[in-house]
Amino acid sequence: MIWNFDFQSETPLYIQIRNQVVLSISKGELKHGDTLPTIRALSDESGINMMTVSKAYQLLKTEGYVCTNRRSGTVITNICQTEKISKDIVNRLHLILAEMRLQGLSDEEIITYCKKSLKEEI
Repeated sequence: MIWNFDFQSETPLYIQIRNQVVLSISKGELKHGDTLPTIRALSDESGINMMTVSKAYQLLKTEGYVCTNRRSGTVITNICQTEKISKDIVNRLHLILAEMRLQGLSDEEIITYCKKSLKEEI
């Protein structure tokens, strides 16, 4: 798996790592039981500080996307749907929708972008 990092982006690198793992799971590129590179390996390969990689892995663990085992490393967990979507996700969605409206998009245009995004990402 090849990950691309934008070192000039305002998005912190640990969030970029997190987002790429989540997108890879969503696309089926990463499945339950797949192992992520070790913190040291990803750090060496990407040039990202080990503490930054560790912070990303901790966030993924907290969110339930991975678990860590001394023997097997950082592994994708069995992602299952919960009964409720988290408040954080809903809040982020509200913010994105508000930003799209502020850019002058109609509800229909927003829905079109959402449908297009779903077809491209999943």
